[in-house]
Amino acid sequence: MRAAVIDAPRLLAHLLTLYPALNGLAPAQQAALPQADAIMSLPAGAQVFSERQPCPGFPLLLDGQIKVGKRAANGRELTLYRVAPGGSCIISSSCLLGRSHYNVHGIAETPLTLLLLPPPLFADLMLGHAPFRDFVFHLFAERIGELMQRVEEVAFVRLDQRLARLLLARKEDALRITHQQLADELGSVREIVSRLLKGFAAQGLVSLGRGQIALIDRPGLHRLATAPASV
Repeated sequence: MRAAVIDAPRLLAHLLTLYPALNGLAPAQQAALPQADAIMSLPAGAQVFSERQPCPGFPLLLDGQIKVGKRAANGRELTLYRVAPGGSCIISSSCLLGRSHYNVHGIAETPLTLLLLPPPLFADLMLGHAPFRDFVFHLFAERIGELMQRVEEVAFVRLDQRLARLLLARKEDALRITHQQLADELGSVREIVSRLLKGFAAQGLVSLGRGQIALIDRPGLHRLATAPASV
C-alpha cells in the first residue's frame, strides 16, 4: 500500500460523515486521525491483506470496495463479503482483538482509499469510546448474519439457482464478467459454471460472448432462482 496525498481537513469531514461513531471524540483526537502515513491508496486488483499476514490496523474505508474471500488448497475460492465506505472488515477486528493473523484475503475491487487505525488506537477506542465499540459489535452481528446466509445457500441451494440469483443481482443486462469470476463468487469451479451457463443459453435465458454475458430473459431466470427444491 502507498500513502495517499489528501487534504486532511476535507478527509476528516468525509471520515466523520461515513463513521459517525467517531464524532464523539474530542477535537484534538479527531484531528489526529487522518495522519499521512495512515491514509492508503490502492489501485483495483491490489492485495489489501493476505492470509497468514499480521493485521497492521483497523481499516476505515473512505472510497472504493474491498472483496474479502477464502482460498482453498486446491485453488478454489469463495467470496465471503464485501466492504464498502462506512463499513470495515470484521476479520481485521477479530485479528486485532485475538492478536492473530489473517485467515482470509482482501482484494481492492475498485481503486480505493482507506484510513488504517493502528492497533494501539483501535484498542483505546474499543475500551474508552462506547460509540466506536458499538459500531464494531454491530459490524460483527451484521457480518455473521451475512455469513450464515452464505453458508445456508452453499449447503441447501442448488448451484444453478445460486448462479441465476447472482446474475439477477446485477442491475445491468449486459455483464462484463468472466466464468472464473462467477465461480469465485459461488465457491465453485469454472468448468461447472461454464456448463450451467451453456444450459442457460440453450434455454434462451442468457447469451454468451467473450468475457460477457447478456441477460435475455430475466423472468425466466427469476423462475429458476425461486423454484422450490425438488423432493
